[in-house]
Amino acid sequence: MFGIVRPCTHRLGERFTAEWTAHLCGLCLALRGEHGQASRIVTNYDGLLVSVLTEAQSGPVAGTRRTAGPCPLRGMRTAPVANGEGARLAAAVSLVLASAKIRDHVADRDGLLARAPIAAAARRVARGWDRAGARTGAALGFDTAVLVDAVDRQAGIEALAGPGTPLLAVTEPTETATAAAFAHTATLAGRPDNAPALAEAGRYFGRLAHLLDAVEDREADAAAGAWNPLTATGTSLTEARRLCEDALHGIRLALHDAEFADGRLAHRLLVHELRSSVDRAFGTSSCGHAGTASAAGAGPGQGPYGGGPYGNPNPYGGVPYGQNPHGGGAPGGPGGPGLPPPPGPGGFGAPQPPPKRRGFWAGCAVAIGLFCTCQICCAKEYEGPWSRKKRKGVCDACDCGCEACECCCCPCDGC
Repeated sequence: MFGIVRPCTHRLGERFTAEWTAHLCGLCLALRGEHGQASRIVTNYDGLLVSVLTEAQSGPVAGTRRTAGPCPLRGMRTAPVANGEGARLAAAVSLVLASAKIRDHVADRDGLLARAPIAAAARRVARGWDRAGARTGAALGFDTAVLVDAVDRQAGIEALAGPGTPLLAVTEPTETATAAAFAHTATLAGRPDNAPALAEAGRYFGRLAHLLDAVEDREADAAAGAWNPLTATGTSLTEARRLCEDALHGIRLALHDAEFADGRLAHRLLVHELRSSVDRAFGTSSCGHAGTASAAGAGPGQGPYGGGPYGNPNPYGGVPYGQNPHGGGAPGGPGGPGLPPPPGPGGFGAPQPPPKRRGFWAGCAVAIGLFCTCQICCAKEYEGPWSRKKRKGVCDACDCGCEACECCCCPCDGC
């Protein structure tokens, strides 16, 4: 999966997580249904926003949900998934944008794509995805040529860009492509008056997607000698952050100007989760429960009191609990006042022997089972196939620093 909007399930809550998953699975199944199993690899987090916006404007309509069969990515469970024109448009857009991503990697000669035979095969795949996206788009009244044209213009703009070139000149093709996709959701939902506002939201979203990708890849591109818009135009991170903040504000205003039947999920993704995406890219946090780079003058990766990422163990000075400031052991005994004795033989805190590791072949068998049932992705906790240590599922990870972060809620109607 790729994309800049990667929501945390703790922030979304149970209801909105289920709705977001329905759109993600709907996009995946729309790709499979119209373009075959192989096309499912272009499923991405940002493409499903097209499906979310379509449903947010039209509201619950008969036929927009269906029950999908068991899937390894859902732990072999059935689930209601989005089904309709929004999911199909999301599939068309995802195919064309994935094709653009492949051509971009081919142009940059990234990794194995530096080899001519592999690059030629990748270009054939990209052309096939362009044609498939065009077929689906045409059936929905959407001309994907605007997306392809934007992608084609991007290479020429990058070739001419240099120090002093406005950064927004480089992001313009991406802005144009996403504006067209967002605006067409108004047509599909039967709300043509929303098209200008959603085009504006799409333009700002495209700008953010381009900028955040540049920020996240800046160091890697510098090490590899690859082209990066920030480096090429001489744009500082401070200026890039300012442009991102302007885009966030623009998206919020644009969504306020559009009319939705139920825009709560769209608002959470395009306002709150986008804010988190920006903070993640720049190494800061907008959540009051977690340490931020701006708090008390702390630097990136530090807590509000300095030190490590969680700050000084004792932010009010002195020494950490359980230590004796005068040297020696902790005051009051080995564990300090009111603390249990350290683990030891025969005590209630005696350490448990580590679980016995599995052999190579047994671990392989368990690993296959974990992958096939998607426990590695979806389970809250699973046992490592070889080490047998407890591990958390990839999708269960939370980046908000708390169990139910409510500190980022804004006092607006869509929240």
